[in-house]
Amino acid sequence: NNIKNHYQLYPAEVLECVKRACLACLGDRSAMIRATVGTIITTMVSKARLEAWPELMPHLVASLDSGDEFLVEGSFSAMHKICEDSKQLLEDTPVSQPLGILIPKFIEFTGHRNAKVRSLALGCINQFIGGHSQAPMQYLDRLLESVFRLAEDTDTEVRKQVCSSLVLLVDSRMGYLLPYMTSILEFMLLRTQDPDEFVAQEACELWLAIADQPNCQELLRPYLPKLIPVLCRGMKYSESDAEALELENREDAHIPDRESDIRPRFHRTRSKTASQHLHDCAAGGGGASGEDADASGGLEQQQQDLLLLAESGDADDSGGGGDDILSSWNLRKCSAAALDVLANVFRDELLEHLLPILKDTLLSERWDVKESGILILGAVAEGCLQGVTAYLPELFRLLLTCLQHAKPLVRSITCWTLSRYAHWIVTQPHELCLKPLLYELLNRILDTNKRVQEAACSAFATLEEETCSDLVPYLGDIVQTLVFAFQRYQHKNLLILYDAIGTLADSVGSHLNQEAFVQLLMPRLFQKWESLNDDDKDLFPLLECLSSLATALGCWLPALLRARVR
Repeated sequence: NNIKNHYQLYPAEVLECVKRACLACLGDRSAMIRATVGTIITTMVSKARLEAWPELMPHLVASLDSGDEFLVEGSFSAMHKICEDSKQLLEDTPVSQPLGILIPKFIEFTGHRNAKVRSLALGCINQFIGGHSQAPMQYLDRLLESVFRLAEDTDTEVRKQVCSSLVLLVDSRMGYLLPYMTSILEFMLLRTQDPDEFVAQEACELWLAIADQPNCQELLRPYLPKLIPVLCRGMKYSESDAEALELENREDAHIPDRESDIRPRFHRTRSKTASQHLHDCAAGGGGASGEDADASGGLEQQQQDLLLLAESGDADDSGGGGDDILSSWNLRKCSAAALDVLANVFRDELLEHLLPILKDTLLSERWDVKESGILILGAVAEGCLQGVTAYLPELFRLLLTCLQHAKPLVRSITCWTLSRYAHWIVTQPHELCLKPLLYELLNRILDTNKRVQEAACSAFATLEEETCSDLVPYLGDIVQTLVFAFQRYQHKNLLILYDAIGTLADSVGSHLNQEAFVQLLMPRLFQKWESLNDDDKDLFPLLECLSSLATALGCWLPALLRARVR
């Protein structure tokens, strides 16, 4: 209250008071207070830069040698937050060359007796591996020695940071690590099976990093017999997902969405690459009109891109809280992404190791095992298509039955996997493949589970792009189903429905220009339009849909809208 009442009169004095109080509380006996102080410090640094608090970094460094366990831990916690939030400031600050001082200090403390300090020290270093500062690379020998020493640490957080270090080093300093790669690969293969899921996930990132290396085949080929089964096991929902999975398996189509469930939507092109479709699903859903991310900028950017794409399937593209295990990057998604990229590297060579696994999983009586097998089949659709083609007729019939499975998560993943083979499906006799799939997808579009609705709508949009005018004989049933979906869909799935309708118009063009179809579709779309405010973000996907329809119906969108206004 004192600070609040006097801030306007003495802002500079108050700020200095806060700084002094923060430094004094770094060694508080309460872990909550130490964590809060660290948050305040990093916020002030990110807002005002290090130059505005020149005594901060020397004070934090000096505190590390105090011998006070609480002060050391509090100082390192604050330092770790600063390294996370103000990485570029530390890399760019010429004053006293802070990283030249900090990196050796961090390396020294990776041998501290306190496991939390060890993990924080290595975590601080990890922020700068692969960055544009050369400071960490000047101490690469010492760093690698520390990482190898910590490889067998009993603390899970330390093991997680060790895995992160190795992934970052492989991505940025592969040439330097080549003499150690046999040991690294053996270690990371073991850690990908770590009992702690977060350690296993961090280790699994290595296979994504190595897939980008030119010598990937040479390095990984000897490990494929062990690695592929490990990745496939990682693609099954874990026991820790049980509570979230229970919520996902309900009939929830009648439950209104919360506004917090709706994620921002950005304009995208309708077509997606097959690899993007994998990550749209990577842990269990559809993925339709999601966020597109630019795939550029190293492993960190790649992971961010994969997470965005994966979330658009796993969190229903528009929903899921930040703490929802189904909406965050996890071991399942990372394993699926790794299998996807390795399938594109090794192609049909992987089938030797995959076929026995697919047989066991797809025919399993356990729904979660069957579901993981369907995900595996979808994950390798792009890379192993040539070899899988011989088995597709039988697999297609099996997947069709899975669209009627009692578990919504099996139905949703089946929609996605079938969409991955859409190109093959349209090359087969339509009576055998396209027609039965189309009607099963239309049934799933009206499913009682939101996740299945989304997955089916997304799969149908993919099928639309592949089939184009081949859908014309079925337009009556398609339009009636999409119109009926307006009555059943809640807010977020309506956005996906707009995309499916727009894609239909793009695919069949003027064949949609029939009075019956126009009378069915346009009143529903205009009704939605009239219900939106002028600044509502939902106008964008709706207008994209109307734009596609206007083209298909042979009129300009402004004329269509003027006709509606009249």
